[in-house]
Amino acid sequence: MTTPETRWIELRERIERACREAGRAPDSVQLLAVSKTRSPDAIRALHALGQRCFGENYVQEFASKHDTLAMPPLEPPIEWHFIGALQSNKTRAIAERAHWVHSLDRLKLAERLSAQRPATMPPLQVCLQVDLSREPGKAGVLETGVQTLADAVAGLPGLRLRGLMTLPAPTEDPVEQRRPFAHLRELRDTLNRHGHALDTLSMGMSDDLEAAILEGATLIRVGTALFGPRTHGGNSA
Repeated sequence: MTTPETRWIELRERIERACREAGRAPDSVQLLAVSKTRSPDAIRALHALGQRCFGENYVQEFASKHDTLAMPPLEPPIEWHFIGALQSNKTRAIAERAHWVHSLDRLKLAERLSAQRPATMPPLQVCLQVDLSREPGKAGVLETGVQTLADAVAGLPGLRLRGLMTLPAPTEDPVEQRRPFAHLRELRDTLNRHGHALDTLSMGMSDDLEAAILEGATLIRVGTALFGPRTHGGNSA
C-alpha cells in the first residue's frame, strides 16, 4: 500500500536518477507538487515531509486553500505557484497571494498582475507559457510572439520574468518526449542572448519528468505521482 511518504520518497529517487543520467546535481531541479483538487490536509501531509512548493490551477480553489493554510501559517511557509489558465477578471486574487505564475501568455494579463501586485510584496515571479504543440484550445503564446512578450513583461515593475513553461502533447515515446523540452530550452537560450537572464524551465510532469530533466528542466510539475490518482476533475500532472 502506498502512502504520501512512500510516493514522495519514490519521486525524489526518480528525480535523483534522472539527474545522475543527465550529469546534473539533484538540487538543480525543483519539485512543484500540483495540488489541484487535493485537500488542505493532503497538502499539510506533504509539507510535513519536507515539500515546500505547491501549484494550483483554479483561482477560486487556490485562494481558498491559500487562506485556509495561512491561519495559522505553516512553517516554513508554503511557496504558492499558480499554473492554470489566467482570466483577466480573476488576476487580483493571484496577484495578492501567489509567489509564482507559470501560465502568463498575454501582455494584458501581465499588466493587470503587475498593477494589482501589492507594493508590500516582492515582485511576482513569472514564466511565459509557450504553445509549442499548437493543439486546439491549448493556452500559450506562440513561439513567434515570445520575444515581444518577454521584452514587454520584463519592463513591468510588479513582475520578475524568470523563464518559460510548456505543456506538450502527451506521448509515451521517450525520444518524442524530449523534442519539445529541447525546443523550449533553445528558446530560453535565444532570449538570454537577446538581453534576458532567464533561469527557469518549467516543464515535465509525472509521465515525462525524466525526459524534461535530460533537457534541462529546472522545475517539474507533479501531481499524480505524489498524491495518487484523482477521483475527480483536472488532467493528470
